[in-house]
Amino acid sequence: MDTGIKDKIFLPFFTARTEGAGIGLTLSKNIIEAHGGYLNYLTEKDSTTFTICLIE
Repeated sequence: MDTGIKDKIFLPFFTARTEGAGIGLTLSKNIIEAHGGYLNYLTEKDSTTFTICLIE
């Protein structure tokens, strides 16, 4: 993930693609947080991994 977009990826309607609405990560984050969890990501070299944690 480019360092220039890291602060924007969870903003509504932000997209780095030519097509797309930019609501996927925002919607996912809101749903996960509504259930008491969190969505995190880690970027290493050429890959980004997203982790969903739901706390019981």
